[in-house]
Amino acid sequence: MPGQGGGNKEKQKFVYLDNSYHGDTVGSVSVGGIDLFHRLYKPLLFDGYKVPSPYCYRCPMGKEKGSCGMACLEPLEELLAARGREIASLIIEPLVQGAAGMITSPPGYLKRVREICTSYNVLMIADEVAVGFGRTGKMFACEEEGVAPDIMCLAKGITGGYLPLGATLTTDEIFEAFLGSHEEQKTFYHGHTYTGNPLAGAAALANLEIFDKKQVITGLQPKIELLTKGLATFYALPWVGEIRQKGMMIGIELVQNKATKEPFPFALNIGHRVTLEARKRGLITRPLGNVIVLMPILSMSEEELTEVLDITYTSIKAVCADIVGKGLVTG
Repeated sequence: MPGQGGGNKEKQKFVYLDNSYHGDTVGSVSVGGIDLFHRLYKPLLFDGYKVPSPYCYRCPMGKEKGSCGMACLEPLEELLAARGREIASLIIEPLVQGAAGMITSPPGYLKRVREICTSYNVLMIADEVAVGFGRTGKMFACEEEGVAPDIMCLAKGITGGYLPLGATLTTDEIFEAFLGSHEEQKTFYHGHTYTGNPLAGAAALANLEIFDKKQVITGLQPKIELLTKGLATFYALPWVGEIRQKGMMIGIELVQNKATKEPFPFALNIGHRVTLEARKRGLITRPLGNVIVLMPILSMSEEELTEVLDITYTSIKAVCADIVGKGLVTG
């Protein structure tokens, strides 16, 4: 393995988090932790090690948020202590597990993951495809906790969403492992059909120039504060179990019983019902099961963001009250 592993060929395994999502190729599905998405492909996948995710609202360790001491990290450290010699890397979505329903990690979690990886000579891969380029309030989510990954995966926001483009950043140590004379054949030979697409590259450069000249990240802060303040009012609704926000990424988890955290039955398709109601009111958003996802574009005005919140609130209230009124749930 290049980089920290120093060419150790025993290091061939990957660690990934429960509830994680990293893409749809065989390799990325192999390190995906959402059973609903990935179980069908199990016969095709390579084996890795799955560890708990920091889903504080429904803690996999049975702990209470705020007093758990981040117990969900204990299985990771135990795994690396026992199997570190065969583990090449850990892959993680920094701060927010998007496809899982906007699961946000507690403060200090990401930094501790970095420390554990370093302690056991395991590379850390940060999948910033969804969280990068301002989504969490920083240019990159890793900046939030001063973390420098060994490999960073980028896409989506790199072009402002106008054209598909991906990029992989590495440390100098990993990059230099692929350098050498022609005879050594150390080149990374395979690639994608659209690698180096000049039009996508031009879109990315233009987007980066906008980030710089218009100080996009600085301009996000009052918008994030507006969202935080507005979202706090959602807790008045008896069906809002938890609101998870990191910058411009929001997940509103709906439950039929707030005290017990009992979810709405899957058959009711509550998230879809809410998004259809929102669409009638002029807002297009999406659900992830019982979680309503809001990912407003960075250039939205404060007035537009207020409208997004108002429509979402009204739509949740209308749909859930209707379901309870019809006796479909006991809420």
